Amino acid sequence: MTERKISLNLATTRQVWGFAEAVDGCLRAGITAISPWRDQVAAIGLDEAARIVKTNKLQVTGVCRGGMFPAETAEGRQKQIDDNLRAIDEAAALNADCLVLVVGGLPGSSKDLPGARKMVSDGIAAMLPHAKASGVKIAIEPLHPMYAADRACVNTLDQALDICEMLGETVGVAIDVYHVWWDPNLAQAIARAGRMKRIFAHHICDWLVPTKDMLLDRGMMGDGVIDLPAIRKMIEDAGFFGPQEVEIFSQDNWWKRPGDKVLAVIKERVATVC
Repeated sequence: MTERKISLNLATTRQVWGFAEAVDGCLRAGITAISPWRDQVAAIGLDEAARIVKTNKLQVTGVCRGGMFPAETAEGRQKQIDDNLRAIDEAAALNADCLVLVVGGLPGSSKDLPGARKMVSDGIAAMLPHAKASGVKIAIEPLHPMYAADRACVNTLDQALDICEMLGETVGVAIDVYHVWWDPNLAQAIARAGRMKRIFAHHICDWLVPTKDMLLDRGMMGDGVIDLPAIRKMIEDAGFFGPQEVEIFSQDNWWKRPGDKVLAVIKERVATVC
């Protein structure tokens, strides 16, 4: 891996750097690809964020996030679709490779997972005309089953690819190792995604043992149990050679460290354990 193959998901340094500071830090480290979150873009303003991206010739490997489609009422579902249409505009302004979707879980007190998944596919279908007109690809990110109730009712790569097959080539997947490493069908699913040409992003971090918080205790690559080189090989064998996007939520560890030091460790780990 060269430095050009690293993208920094700005969640990784969100407690120490805003958008502009993160870009400056990446440039100091020789990293020229980023993936911002919408709240970080809003804090500096979309126009200014787009100017910074263009001036520094940055690749935006993704914008986080759209999705969250299921809702208890038709009005609630339409509100989420409207927000996703705005997210498409933001991704287009940043010339992002894709808009990443965390699709949402069970609405309210519902126990109907198939129904929630239907709301997801319907919601994505509703945003597709605007996505196609804007030139924005949509990347479904399947999340670990622990999030099925509250964050994402799409939990395996195969489930995400089923939606992709239904909705067409504008819709693909973001493969985050934190969420899919456990899947016994992962190799076959990645190969399937490659045949479909639907791999739009590749996110990396590590799974710690023990994990103290399922959301906010991700590990730096090499500190956990994920076989990162094996998954990278699967993804490259499937035809995707884009940057590995480092996305680490770590409230008690990496979020407390200076950003430049975090990036230095990222570069070393990508070179040695990924």
